[in-house]
Amino acid sequence: MIAAVLVVVLFAGGLSWFLVAKSNEPSFTPSDRNQDPSSQIAGVQTIKYAGGQHVLPTQQVAYTHSPPLGGAHDGYWAACNGIVYPNPVRQENLVHGLEHGAVWIAYNPDLVNADGVAKLASKVQGQTYIMMAPYPGLDQPISLQSWGHQLKLSDPDDPRIDQFIQALRLNRYQYPEVGASCAALGPGQFDQDNPPPFVPTPPTSDIDNKTVLDENVGNPAAANTDMGGGAGTGTGTGTGGGTGTGSGTGTGQ
Repeated sequence: MIAAVLVVVLFAGGLSWFLVAKSNEPSFTPSDRNQDPSSQIAGVQTIKYAGGQHVLPTQQVAYTHSPPLGGAHDGYWAACNGIVYPNPVRQENLVHGLEHGAVWIAYNPDLVNADGVAKLASKVQGQTYIMMAPYPGLDQPISLQSWGHQLKLSDPDDPRIDQFIQALRLNRYQYPEVGASCAALGPGQFDQDNPPPFVPTPPTSDIDNKTVLDENVGNPAAANTDMGGGAGTGTGTGTGGGTGTGSGTGTGQ
């Protein structure tokens, strides 16, 4: 009898410990009370950018972060519904996808082997509002971007990758154009089968407001080139914890 009671007590104690531990785990699912779950992920940098700043296909943006995580961008977005681009893509188009709620997985092709690339691609293919492209010269093997958020890391098995995606992909509290499309636009706008190639970011000293623009100032002549529309929803899963750091400001209309 005493042994039976002891077993019950131990079971109840273990269950209580498990429930308390589960309640203390961070949640990476956005909600009204937890609008930016990425703040619980170690290493995430955040910067405020205004949306709606467009440039023409013939113009470049002097981004201050590499890869960029927001700011002025091309009026035509890169297709971002589970697209794995085999070659580097023009940054200004990729950034527009972030404005629509997508996550961009960038990687240095010289630092991530084929197995690592395949692991990253498996997180993208068949999903919505996420894209992947190599990024030449990246200072870390992997960099994750959503609008105004960035996380750089070295290991494709790092659990923070899934946490970042769950916290920020289609997180309506964190990107400007909720409901905008990630669908392919096609030739003459953005051809996902033949996208505009990557061009290195020009230095801020090259800003002339003609061919090179500040990341916080778009070109009024490009203001009506956004062909966006549609709606998107999405959720994910992830576990882990940590703290996020980073700050910055952005201006514009």
